[in-house]
Amino acid sequence: MSVKIRLQRHGKKGKPFYWVVAADARSKRDGKYLEKIGTYNPNTNPATIDLDLDSAVKWLHNGAQPTDTAKAILSYKGALLKHHLDGGVRKGALTQEQAEAKLATWLESKTGKVDAKKDGLTKAQADAKAKAFKAEQDVNAKRIAAAAQADADAIAAATPAEEVAEVEAEEAPAAEENNEEKEA
Repeated sequence: MSVKIRLQRHGKKGKPFYWVVAADARSKRDGKYLEKIGTYNPNTNPATIDLDLDSAVKWLHNGAQPTDTAKAILSYKGALLKHHLDGGVRKGALTQEQAEAKLATWLESKTGKVDAKKDGLTKAQADAKAKAFKAEQDVNAKRIAAAAQADADAIAAATPAEEVAEVEAEEAPAAEENNEEKEA
């Protein structure tokens, strides 16, 4: 029986969520599996990966072949490196302590890179929010200024109309007097 380490799709349409499983190569994609090794959620940024490192390395030692995507995930989490270092320990090229030290330093550097990316994304998101808030404040200020200008224009337009009406009211009796003088 050949064993594959592959992804088993879960989640709803448009929102995939995967289990990383060791399964018989002849079984269906979402069918029977031998062991669940971890999970992979590509919907988050950066993608969330939970992996049982020891279980994955155990399956690699037993000859399981990862698919391309599963290989990328195992490499990202350090399972392939640990498998490689264990091979060096078996051959006597290095000791178990040296292998563990190399793996620990690699995991620390990887964690630092991931944290830096998360911080960068958080900062970029905060900057975008601040920029949007500033733009919204500018639009609101312009809208308030336009409303105040419209009110002032309405008041100005109403005031001359009243003055014109008053002037016409004053001119009307004068015109009547002129008409009476002409008739006489």
